[in-house]
Amino acid sequence: MSLKESYNFENLINETERIVLEQMEHQLEDERADEICKCEDCVLDMTALALNSLKPHYRVSLIGTVYAQNLDNSDYAKEVELAVSKAIEKIASNPSHD
Repeated sequence: MSLKESYNFENLINETERIVLEQMEHQLEDERADEICKCEDCVLDMTALALNSLKPHYRVSLIGTVYAQNLDNSDYAKEVELAVSKAIEKIASNPSHD
């Protein structure tokens, strides 16, 4: 029997993904980003690139949720901001479409 059949993995959450998505939305809504392609392919590429450059922070419990909320105002949040910015720049200058 597989692990997915034996255990409930719905509570296994990568908080880095949440923070990256919030930061991505914030940066792409900025007026300086008006000329950046925001099609689904580009935004997904930007998000994947940012996530792949960051350390994941998984949680499975209420205590983990409280800990993860502290990430929002930490040095890690600054790392996320920089990773998102770099990902946007890279994909904007090299979109995977015409």
